[in-house]
Amino acid sequence: MTVACTDGARGGWRMEVLPEVEPEMEGAEQEEAGEDEGLWDLQELEEMLSRVHVAPRAPHLLEPDPGVDQREWPSSYRENSSQENLLLAMAENVRCQYAHLYPDRRPLFLCPENECGVKKFVSTTLRPTLLPIPELYHWQGCASVVSDFLSLELLDPPIDLPKQLRSPTWVLKTQRGSCFDFSTLLCSLLLGAGYDAYCVSGYAVKEMCLLNQSHQECPLLRPSISEEVAEQKQEVRRYSAKAPRDLRRYSVKAPRDLRSSFELRQAEACAVQLRTQQDTQGLREESESPPPDPLYGLRIHCWVLVLPGNREVPDSFFIEPLTGQSYPTTSNQFLGIECIWNQQNYWVNMQDCRFGCAEMTYDLGDPVKWEYLLCSSMCQSLLLVPDTKRQHETEDEDEEEEAKEEQKVFHMPPSWVMKIHISREDMENRCPGGRKLIRYRKATVEMFAPYLLKNGLVRKLTTYDDLDCTQANTVTEWYRHRHDQLQQRELNKASSVTLEQFNPGRSYALKSHRYVTLLSETERQMDFYSHARPDSLARRVETPCEMTETFDSRPDFLYYRHVVFSKRVGTNSPGGTPEQRPVQKPVLPGLTLPGTWKVVERFHRDRSKPAAQDVAERVFLLSEDRIQVTYHREEDRIIPAWQNFVKPHNVGTSQIPHAFTPQMVSTFQVDPSEKPCKNLLLYETLMALMKEEENVLIRIRESENEVRAILAAREQEESTIELQISIYDTARNEKAGHHREELERTAEEERLRREEEKELDVLAPFLARHGDPESLTREQALQIRADCLSHLKQRLISRANRIQSCFEKETQELQQKQLWYQKNEPTMTKDDEDSYLSYCSDALFRIEVLKLRLSRKCETQA
Repeated sequence: MTVACTDGARGGWRMEVLPEVEPEMEGAEQEEAGEDEGLWDLQELEEMLSRVHVAPRAPHLLEPDPGVDQREWPSSYRENSSQENLLLAMAENVRCQYAHLYPDRRPLFLCPENECGVKKFVSTTLRPTLLPIPELYHWQGCASVVSDFLSLELLDPPIDLPKQLRSPTWVLKTQRGSCFDFSTLLCSLLLGAGYDAYCVSGYAVKEMCLLNQSHQECPLLRPSISEEVAEQKQEVRRYSAKAPRDLRRYSVKAPRDLRSSFELRQAEACAVQLRTQQDTQGLREESESPPPDPLYGLRIHCWVLVLPGNREVPDSFFIEPLTGQSYPTTSNQFLGIECIWNQQNYWVNMQDCRFGCAEMTYDLGDPVKWEYLLCSSMCQSLLLVPDTKRQHETEDEDEEEEAKEEQKVFHMPPSWVMKIHISREDMENRCPGGRKLIRYRKATVEMFAPYLLKNGLVRKLTTYDDLDCTQANTVTEWYRHRHDQLQQRELNKASSVTLEQFNPGRSYALKSHRYVTLLSETERQMDFYSHARPDSLARRVETPCEMTETFDSRPDFLYYRHVVFSKRVGTNSPGGTPEQRPVQKPVLPGLTLPGTWKVVERFHRDRSKPAAQDVAERVFLLSEDRIQVTYHREEDRIIPAWQNFVKPHNVGTSQIPHAFTPQMVSTFQVDPSEKPCKNLLLYETLMALMKEEENVLIRIRESENEVRAILAAREQEESTIELQISIYDTARNEKAGHHREELERTAEEERLRREEEKELDVLAPFLARHGDPESLTREQALQIRADCLSHLKQRLISRANRIQSCFEKETQELQQKQLWYQKNEPTMTKDDEDSYLSYCSDALFRIEVLKLRLSRKCETQA
């Protein structure tokens, strides 16, 4: 059976079953026709290619890998089955007729050689596999693993199809391959995960074919969202109604323009500045753009196409296997498509690609746009709605049955590739050698395997100010398995500001830390996991003279605390230890607090209290010995109520009652009809505020001590970095490995002991008396039997005698104890009686046990 192509209505070709034809005659006819029809096009193409300088062919793309023994592969790698040979013959027939019908197009990628030098059809090289790795259940994880795991071998020359297409197992073993090897492995994983994926052979831009990402923005960098200031010209609405001539004086005047002229000038200046920046950016991008490619549109590339339908994919998209990124099918990075294939069929693109892939459709069931190799159920329209498909199937059911009876359908042979397997170690190492460097536009990304570096670094992003990547701007590092729970560190080279982010589980529930230096009493910002702290602290911002704390969901409704310290007299000491803030007067006996000038606390609204009694803000002016309290504003009022207190002068001596006068308080009540507060209530309020002031100062000191403790802990952690190792990771956890070895050694000793017990011969002492003969006579056997029985009887008798002696001894001791009790009963205490009863109970229990054992021995001897 032979498959041939016939001209269609549009000059296309169809797959038909023809009788066997001599290959030599068929090839000669095709060559003669091809020379007559496409002579001028071929000459023009040859003249254009002759002006292009191509480097010599790389030897590693043709020669087999010396480190891989071909004898290790199964027979399916080294030879073809009968179905595969038939498929190769069909593909060769298609290739010849395709070259005859379309001499100006590139040859199809049909039957390259595998790693063993055997020709294999490209569809049979795909091996759909679903691995038990959660990361490979989605296309993002599959693409990321393939792009990170393999190293690229460039096509040489870049305008020719590769001669080899290695199996995914060979690619995983060697961790290198061409773009076709990348796509084959990625498509196999996607098919196993349930996606409708296809390998695509076509043309792409130079940067994509060479894996040159130096002109692309790094995907780890979030694009800066610039607020575009657009000039919004508001139309001046004129409400003047056209009145008769004699009523013009009553026309309504237009309203005044109430917009600020200053804001309009600022908006206009911002718009001009934005246009200037855009023009400058455009000129810079134009100057930084790469030079034109002489092989534009001729560079061969392979990628993956995912069609909608399976796995809830809404639209078709491309996946670039070299980078793991997705692109829409209208992307200008892809310049044309020659053919696509999956594990079931092979399609040739019949659409015009002179303007790229933007206007292409991917209805593989349309024979006008896609010519298929094998006629099967895959040939029907793949983009029809299921109800439409069912309707078409119902209408053409009879025709399909007749066609199946008349024509034999050839199905794709199964894949010759072994099952794909990726070990746990390979997934952890990810990159070849455990590390990988990617260069982007003004940025570089370094990736490391876990536990490869002692500090736990797994990824490092460095941004630069120039295209040559010589002037570093920002360094961002990601960590894993750190004992200090450090997750990310970002260092700004210009400002020397460091931002550290931590996972949950650190001491003090620290979430992030922004600082310039680890010296205390300097500018820093600390964020915390508020739900994990008893005080619900969310953020602490500290400067040399101020400290601001914010809280979340506190039961006392406190959400803000701002502390202003007095100015520091000196700077940091040469030894690196900062000088303490100047000390103010003692607030409590035996307690000295730093020189705090002002403390401001703010509270959320407590709906259980009236607004006039619910504190909104309180200010402790320590330098002036005053306290200001502002209450929440009522809903129908525009100003709140407030109270100002002046602390008494004898505040430091708590033994003396505080003197209070009405002149120490000034209040403001919103409602003038409300009665003023009595002096006793004001005195109690002042005492409560003074007590709260003491508590606030204690909390401030605790906050400062906490900051110093965090800084000291960070210095200690950075000096001795430790990595966490799971107890299930016995390969790295030495303690777990030693424990496992100890268990294995104990189990082995127990097994040997049991074997020795099994090998122990109880007759060995009796056989030794007779000289350990190899065979026993009847008399010797009877004598040994009698000796064994006599020895057993003697052991039973001796054991019974020991039990009898123990029984008599226990009975005698119990009798003596009873006599002692009868003699000393009148003078015994309660404790003595309890001890006697306890002894009698234990003795009777032992006597009963000995009596039972003695009776059993007697029965055994009998």
